Amino acid sequence: MRKNQVAVVGAAETTELGVVPNMSQLQLHADAALNAIADAGLKLSDIDGFATAVETPQQVCHYLGIKPTWVDGTSVGGCSFMLHVRHAAAAIEAGLCKTVLITHAESGKSMIGKAPRSIPADSLQGQFEAPYGVYGPPSMFPIPVLRFMKTYGITHEQLASVAVVQREWAAKNPRAMMKDPITVADVLNSRMIAYPFRLLQCCLVTDGGGALILTSADHAKDFPRKPVYIMGTGESVETPMVSQMETFNSSRAFKTAGPLAFKEAGIAHKDVDHLMIYDAFAHLPLFGLGDLGFMPHEETGKFIADGNTRPGGKLPLNTNGGGLSYMHSGMYGMYALQESVRQMRGIAPAQVPNAKISVCHGVGGMFAASGTIVFTNERSST
Repeated sequence: MRKNQVAVVGAAETTELGVVPNMSQLQLHADAALNAIADAGLKLSDIDGFATAVETPQQVCHYLGIKPTWVDGTSVGGCSFMLHVRHAAAAIEAGLCKTVLITHAESGKSMIGKAPRSIPADSLQGQFEAPYGVYGPPSMFPIPVLRFMKTYGITHEQLASVAVVQREWAAKNPRAMMKDPITVADVLNSRMIAYPFRLLQCCLVTDGGGALILTSADHAKDFPRKPVYIMGTGESVETPMVSQMETFNSSRAFKTAGPLAFKEAGIAHKDVDHLMIYDAFAHLPLFGLGDLGFMPHEETGKFIADGNTRPGGKLPLNTNGGGLSYMHSGMYGMYALQESVRQMRGIAPAQVPNAKISVCHGVGGMFAASGTIVFTNERSST
């Protein structure tokens, strides 16, 4: 894909975030979609491309009453929506469609119209992991994280600092679920979930959703919102987490998706004004900073603890409050994308002054998938 040839022209989240017991998961999809369509100044009939995850494209399209000629149902966990952006941009540039709607919604807290997660007994995870007690993120992440901490000298205080700094960003965001200030001591004294993770180092569980609308950059100038251009994209799907983590302290998926996006965008790390890294748990920003190449892994804990990613820091990170404090319905990638778009539009609650390039990085499938999108609000580079 050539950079800056496709743009985001519509972006919105559901009308309510947090606990929404009066709407089903499918209704949340529709709410997010209609909000994004209104944001772009479009009609449902203008949509000829559609992508979503978990819910099938035909289910959401039928409910909305749209008839796209291009669809994508890629579902690889929380970063699915980064992959959708990449696929949609390629489809638009190839002439397969003109205007793509990407939706995400989950009734993660209220469980209205959402099927419970299950592990089929005949799946690889059902056969070789679940029988030994490995079930879900809280029991899958601790061992790799402890190895990461031991290998690179990351302290418990530094890991706790991730949650503290992101709460600082959340305090500036009226839509954030958790806004009260916290300290490192608060984090380390919160209830133990699975060592080394305590409650305040784990993501929220909420209801909500979001949607994006993409079209060609040439067409984007006709829309009411200032376009946000897609500079570069990258994706990767690897083997399951435990087997694909290199010596339990790095992610091959991260190391593939990130450099692809940076290369396509033609940028260096020093060019990045704003960064979003999927943070279902407090360790993910540390993994992301290292595997994306911003710094060696052993420097990541100190970098955040020293305040470099907090408001006013040299590398603003997870400026909506992240999955730890903003919201996390189960698959967080769409909310990270929304914040990158807000920052590039200049309308974020905690706006980074003069930000021109935002990198949005996601993870999915227990580290088995990754997607990276580079956004810009300038189309000068072609």
